[in-house]
Amino acid sequence: MSVNSDLQRERAAAGLESEDFARWWAGGDAHLLERRSLEEHFYSDPRLQDAVHPSCLSYKERYEQTVAKATLFLAKLRAWQKAKHPQMSLDVNTLKDFRVLLSGSLGTGIFQQSFPLRLHFSMFMTTLLGQGTEEQQAQWLSRAWHMDGVVGTYAQTELGHGTYIRGLETRADYDPERQEFVLNTPTQSAYKWWPGGLGNTANVAIVLAQLYIQGKHHGLQSFLVRIRDERTHEPLPGIDVGDIGPRLGGNGVNNGFLGLKDVRIPRNQMMMKNAQVLPDGTFVQGRPPLLLYGTMVYVRVITVRDVLFCLLQAATIATRYSIVRRQSPIDADKPEVCVLDHITQQVKILPQIARGVSYRLVADWLWVFYEQVLLQLEANPPAGNSLPELHALSCCLKAVATDEASQGVDLLRKSCGGHGFLSSANFDSIYGMATAAYTYEGEYTVLLLQTARFLVRQYVDSLKRKVLPSSVSYLRDTARLVWGKDLVRNCVRALEYSALEEVRQAWQSQNIHRRSKVTDAMATNLAGRQMTAAAVAHGHAFLTRRALEELKKVQATKGVTEVLQQLVELFVLDTFLRQLGSVLRWNSLTGTQLRFVERRFEELLAALRPNALAIVDGFDFHDRVLGSTLGCHDGRVYERLMEEARRNPLNQEPVNVSFRSHLLPMMQGKL
Repeated sequence: MSVNSDLQRERAAAGLESEDFARWWAGGDAHLLERRSLEEHFYSDPRLQDAVHPSCLSYKERYEQTVAKATLFLAKLRAWQKAKHPQMSLDVNTLKDFRVLLSGSLGTGIFQQSFPLRLHFSMFMTTLLGQGTEEQQAQWLSRAWHMDGVVGTYAQTELGHGTYIRGLETRADYDPERQEFVLNTPTQSAYKWWPGGLGNTANVAIVLAQLYIQGKHHGLQSFLVRIRDERTHEPLPGIDVGDIGPRLGGNGVNNGFLGLKDVRIPRNQMMMKNAQVLPDGTFVQGRPPLLLYGTMVYVRVITVRDVLFCLLQAATIATRYSIVRRQSPIDADKPEVCVLDHITQQVKILPQIARGVSYRLVADWLWVFYEQVLLQLEANPPAGNSLPELHALSCCLKAVATDEASQGVDLLRKSCGGHGFLSSANFDSIYGMATAAYTYEGEYTVLLLQTARFLVRQYVDSLKRKVLPSSVSYLRDTARLVWGKDLVRNCVRALEYSALEEVRQAWQSQNIHRRSKVTDAMATNLAGRQMTAAAVAHGHAFLTRRALEELKKVQATKGVTEVLQQLVELFVLDTFLRQLGSVLRWNSLTGTQLRFVERRFEELLAALRPNALAIVDGFDFHDRVLGSTLGCHDGRVYERLMEEARRNPLNQEPVNVSFRSHLLPMMQGKL
């Protein structure tokens, strides 16, 4: 099949070998080849292709089609894994890798509206691993992995409560005579609401509920509750369960609601690795209560990778389309140029590519840090306590990354003009997944406030000359920015100093309100604007510093390394320019100094422009992953737009039935 001539010329003229970039991006040649082989194994199967575009299906049809594909997909994936990795062990890394397959390139290429069993292989199984005893894991984990009568989900959020999980109303009362827990959702607002797969797919749920023993409250605990019959799939007695309806995106996930009425479960179905209820009702808190939230921390850590994937999908589509699309000559006496030759288009697209690549560097570091904290907590006695720092970082980075990724995807959609508004361009699905992450597993503002409380505590510790965690060590550096020749260093330092001052401002605001005799909680609430500003500033400072530090560790060809340096530098400068309000408030900068930054920013756009297509080709997104008429590798944009329009069910007959039933009577004056 022919390739668009503009894309051919662009690829031939690039100074970067996209295959070199693809090898680095995949983590090496072996990983790249394995992933491509796996994708070919699945994408060549006609049973996993859609006869019509999913947007043309009803909500019910889309769910049923997704489940049908999911069962076939899992069977093929298990057969492939058994052949390639027969000795695979089941641990948190295995689940992460499996989740990457489901929510990354392979899963996205088959399930544009997300995989319906996503929560089973992420939150449900992660909770079994992190909060189940050895006996509970022996009973449930293998069955869950092989889906032997167990299809799970994680039911935390309620109709009336989300991020504030201490406010959850679902309760579990222990009955010592029968050694059972009795679970209830006592009000309508207590109904579990949102869990993926809960509506019609899952038959078991991890349910978070307030534990009561003889009327005494023992906080939130996790319980394993069977909600549907293992054989018939009918809801069990006391279970009210269903689907919550269509959403902005992710409509293959089958999000659901769950009500519980006097539902009894055995004592050993409370997750008891971190806390236990003995047969006589004695409550034993074995490990820190914060470990109950380990599943949420896990999801926040991997969400940074999820949203950069969405951002770079959108950037690939926009880049390819911007080379194929010609509009507006730059010189009046010359032909129209490809849109990407306009610097105004480069400003929309290239910083988003830089942001996605920089997020990748930080996301890799964050996962390693997460593993280190797990090892600390598993040690007996625990070795160190980096959990508060991990919690604060995962909250902050998840909030900032999802906010900027969702904004970035929408900007990239707009950069494609009217065609970007079509469902066949696939920006709607990508945006739906990115913006959903803004809210799930911790709403944006609430997560920022959690980070801000950590930052204020660390700032107070810095005043007391205590040792600070590495992520906030800049809080000790109170020296103002001295502008030097290194623009990148200047920008990072300006962002760190701004973050320091924003944290100081939040602390001072709290103290001012405390002096008016309000409670600490009210003082924090009244200082909320300063608190969230401090967390956002910290997020940008950390992301820029960490991306630069991780860049030093990159091992790649000279061409890839040079492009990565340009991308990370562009990310730093773009972040600096986007945060100018805070930067100028706290740093003494001149117009001349800012102009130096702007000029370097424009120089980087010019340097990256010839390699833009090679970079996005290097992400190695299969056309099935992008799912876009605008972003295919061959650049046949207009042909694909027309082909997709002709596939539309409305175009399968020359005259629609509504003409004779409604339009014709109206035109004949018979209405």
